[in-house]
Amino acid sequence: MTEILKSKAYKEKLIGDLKEKIKNLNRKPCLAIIRIGEKADDISYERGLKKTAEDLGIEIRVTKFLVDSKTEDVLTEIKKLNEDDSVSGILIFRPFPTSFDKEKIENAIDPKKDCDCISPINKAKIYDGDVSGFIPASPLAAVRLMESYGYKLDGKAVVINRSQVVGRPLAMLLLDRNATVTIAHSKTKNLKALCKNADYIFTAMGGKNNLDSSYFTEDSIICDLSIGLDENGKLCGDLIKEEVDGFVKAYTPVPGGVGNLTNLLLLESICHD
Repeated sequence: MTEILKSKAYKEKLIGDLKEKIKNLNRKPCLAIIRIGEKADDISYERGLKKTAEDLGIEIRVTKFLVDSKTEDVLTEIKKLNEDDSVSGILIFRPFPTSFDKEKIENAIDPKKDCDCISPINKAKIYDGDVSGFIPASPLAAVRLMESYGYKLDGKAVVINRSQVVGRPLAMLLLDRNATVTIAHSKTKNLKALCKNADYIFTAMGGKNNLDSSYFTEDSIICDLSIGLDENGKLCGDLIKEEVDGFVKAYTPVPGGVGNLTNLLLLESICHD
């Protein structure tokens, strides 16, 4: 029988633990958000963070810029937040408008406040094998959810994503847990064979019901990090649920899986004195 790895129970435990931790801090955690423009995805993400933060007792400050603002305007705000001791973490929504200097912005954020891990310094630490600091929330959520179900993740793992936001940091987290990791992507020619030969499959292809049962075996354990909309406008991941449910050993659902934890883990990362 297929085990569906829902995140509700673990999320509730994490919220309880985090509330207790925040009570014992010497200062109230504060997340500073920088949003450029009025993109619906950014506004939705911001709304979700505010809701979670309010429940935990974390302060959220939002600075908004117009899309025709200049890089220097954003750099000035980042400098101010870097120097503000009451700010625990800084989150700037990406991707930036094409007119902005991405490299300057990423280099400007204080690595000690870079909760979304966009600073080259924090990225370099991860790729050097140091996963003790800030980690992108989605890969961290994937690993923590799987471990909450007792999976040690020390077998053969395939990661279907090669981005710096998901695939590469996830590979480093898995290597830290003694997994043997293969990084694949949508253009990988032998993807089905790789997946069938793996103990764990972590997929983040974009959430378009890409993967049917032909990619897996009855022993496959799958973590779906994607989120998108199907032809009916409903949330979906990479897995075709009807194909894998009852066939594979275990999988994380969309919605109700990894995505439910990302806001919480990002906020957890700034809860320190």
